[in-house]
Amino acid sequence: MTDSLAQDVETILREVAEEAVLPRFRSLDDDQIDEKSGPQDLVTVADREAEALLARRLPALVPGSAFVGEETVSADSETMKRLGADAVWVVDPVDGTGNFVAGKERFALMAALIKGGETVLGLIFPPTDGRCAIAERGAGAYFGDDRLRGREGVPFEEAYGDYSSMYVEEPLRSRYAAVFEEAGGTHAGRCSAWAYLDIARGEADFVLQYKMTVWDHAPGVLLVDEAGGRTGMLPKGAPYRPVAQRDAPMLCVGHAESWREYAARLEE
Repeated sequence: MTDSLAQDVETILREVAEEAVLPRFRSLDDDQIDEKSGPQDLVTVADREAEALLARRLPALVPGSAFVGEETVSADSETMKRLGADAVWVVDPVDGTGNFVAGKERFALMAALIKGGETVLGLIFPPTDGRCAIAERGAGAYFGDDRLRGREGVPFEEAYGDYSSMYVEEPLRSRYAAVFEEAGGTHAGRCSAWAYLDIARGEADFVLQYKMTVWDHAPGVLLVDEAGGRTGMLPKGAPYRPVAQRDAPMLCVGHAESWREYAARLEE
């Protein structure tokens, strides 16, 4: 892994955002927006065009690497098998599409490089901010020029986080609703990229995820982990793995030592 590779990926994300995403922000026509599984699961011309550009450019950076993108998989689920490749790029061309469609600024382009089943490079680029978050395994996490560190020592009663019950099944949905009444506060940001970024830069303390789509989590989990946080599957804390897997609860916290305390409250 080299700094130049991360810089090359950042350059591509920026250029794709300028070409395919930002020109459509707050300028979408109705016929440029489609539903996938339902009215809360949207795709736009920006998603599709951005992913097509990324699919052409990212694999060229690592010869022999494969490509898995949200819209590619939506069109052909068999492409998920590419996650078994020695090296594979995983991409969400516009994470937070619902926010993007609504004209809200909290959306982002996300990319991760997975080698040998492990995320080694993750980037989150929110074009409305202009800075890019980059994490390399073992080398820390940065947002622009700033080194990222999660917020430390926040008890659950004061912790603020991101949680949406949209995909959570009962009885977990009712249990989590009751538990989060005891936390410092939650919101449903509808954008995994910003949830992870907020945790890594100390603006939030946790996110509870449930839908295990790899493009939503591979870049952000690495970002938070490299910023001093911890991510684990509930109930026992098994590490997140960037593979195809069933939906399940996953807790990500900004301070690694807080994981067990927060998890225990969710499992009461």
